[in-house]
Amino acid sequence: MSVSQLTKRVRHELTYLDYPAREWTVPRFIDGVPVLDALIVGAGQSGLGIAFGLRLERISNFRIIDRSRRGFEGPWRSFARMKQLRTPKEVTGIDFGIPSLTVRTWYEEKFGRRAWDRIDTLPQEVWRSYLDWYRDVLDLAVENEVELVLIEPADDILIAHLRRSDRIERVHARKIVLATGFEGSGSWRAPKSLVTHLSAHLYAHSTDDIDFHKLAGKRVGILGAGASAFDNAALALESGAARVDLCFRRSEMPRVNPLTWMNFAGILGHFGELADLDRWRFMRHILEELPVPPTQDAYWRCRKFDNFAWHPDCGWSFVDEASGIAKVQSSDRSFEFDFMIFASGAETDLSVRPELALLVDQMALWHDRFTPPAGEESESLARYPYLGQAFEFTERHRGAAPFLRGLHNFTFGAMLSHGISGAAITGMKYGVRRLVNGIARDLFCEDSAAYYRELLSYRTPELRTLDNAFDWLNQLGSDAVNFDSFANQLNQHQFVALRSLLQRPKPPHESPTARSTRPVRAKPTPRPARLRKKKRK
Repeated sequence: MSVSQLTKRVRHELTYLDYPAREWTVPRFIDGVPVLDALIVGAGQSGLGIAFGLRLERISNFRIIDRSRRGFEGPWRSFARMKQLRTPKEVTGIDFGIPSLTVRTWYEEKFGRRAWDRIDTLPQEVWRSYLDWYRDVLDLAVENEVELVLIEPADDILIAHLRRSDRIERVHARKIVLATGFEGSGSWRAPKSLVTHLSAHLYAHSTDDIDFHKLAGKRVGILGAGASAFDNAALALESGAARVDLCFRRSEMPRVNPLTWMNFAGILGHFGELADLDRWRFMRHILEELPVPPTQDAYWRCRKFDNFAWHPDCGWSFVDEASGIAKVQSSDRSFEFDFMIFASGAETDLSVRPELALLVDQMALWHDRFTPPAGEESESLARYPYLGQAFEFTERHRGAAPFLRGLHNFTFGAMLSHGISGAAITGMKYGVRRLVNGIARDLFCEDSAAYYRELLSYRTPELRTLDNAFDWLNQLGSDAVNFDSFANQLNQHQFVALRSLLQRPKPPHESPTARSTRPVRAKPTPRPARLRKKKRK
């Protein structure tokens, strides 16, 4: 089977899942303009999965936007500089349990089953290509190069201000889903304290658009010890850097990946149901005490270069510039770099998100709802948003901002509230479904009065006639001009009724005319008396 044949198979299989088929949400209008049931911001893996999930729930009144051009949604063709994904190749989630829609089926049809058996993880470009196919096979209408710039509350709905080229569009939506990845609840940025005195051309964050070819022959410094730090170091070395020094503040190289431990159904599916103290303790250990290490392949990718060195206990305390050179000071050593890359991860801080400017002061953070025990404090975790069961923002002051229940945060900022879910491939199987189910629940419950009125006015008869079946069909046929007209009047249920009538025995109360046309069976001829006597003998 080819990928094109697989595409046909997926679309055919989806027709088997067309129950219940009714689109059911109640249309709303403001000044004659339709209100969206949902606006999905971000068309990477999470946004696409959420869109398909809503469609499976027969919710079609939604839009998907992404600020990037087609094919560059998410990190995979921009700052994801790894060669292989860091997740198991068997990962599922946005396929919603449909085998022909999984990445494994797609990969086997494209490269062969033996090729699948030979790999442990997926190349990141292959994953991105799978997402391209996923979008196309499901015909998800993504609006690229459209950016959300502001969210404005308006009674019980939200107004999204969307920038499209040189104009702003105002869109009303009952639900807005932020599926904007790792930076969706904050930002990627170099530490301000270290770059205050530096020219912009001397440094970049690991997520910036870096021209690595320009690093050939230069001394490069990298701050960080995680996967991204090693990916950027490797690419700099492979691009001809004269030397790469990777520095980090910890005394030992991280070696244990806590996210791998989290890959089981209990924590992936139910972490968000734990008590606040339990969630806090899990995530404090995972995010602060066990930083994610580089993969073995990424480490070896760097170590094969003699001009690479890594330095523990070497956090940078001060950086200055002199004669176009960055001069770095740590606690006990100094460096001179031609260029620096900060691989310091995403900082969770809702206040830096421009689209949330009108709402952020009303959003509950973890420090508003939870006080950790003495000795277990964390300033960074305290800034995470405190989310509800369907990833919705909650109010800092109860009752003051009810519209926040319509804004859902499916980003890395959901980590403390829901564990691995938003912005992580391994969590999508459970996180996307939880979010989709929550949206469907809210849309239904908010309009329950309208559905009750609809029920009271429901008059479509199940029992269409009180005549017997033969009289009903006879009357239906006599009203038709011809056979084609008669056939067109029969719906699916009537065809079933007709078929059952033709297959069952004639009823005992037939008309005299019908009985008169039935062949009469001749009575048997009596045997002669002498033959009857012989038989008795």
